[in-house]
Amino acid sequence: MSKVPNTELTLDQLQELEALHAMPDDEIDYSDLPPTTAGQWQGAKVGHFFHPAKEQITLQVDADVVAWLKAQGRDYQARVNELLRQVMLREVKH
Repeated sequence: MSKVPNTELTLDQLQELEALHAMPDDEIDYSDLPPTTAGQWQGAKVGHFFHPAKEQITLQVDADVVAWLKAQGRDYQARVNELLRQVMLREVKH
């Protein structure tokens, strides 16, 4: 059994999302949602549950760099991704 949930949307769902996206915020009916307070948002983490899609690539890296990454423990590939993301975000901010 696959652990990956079915994330494909139906045509009706896609059309509903498109209609909501096109609608100005002041026209959306939020009456069924209770109001929130600033305290409820304290400590909230934006993007905490968002995981960008991964793409497998082949990359040549100097042996000493790989040794340094591996010496830090397991999941060195994830650390490579995190280091690249940090550089990317610094570049985007400038």
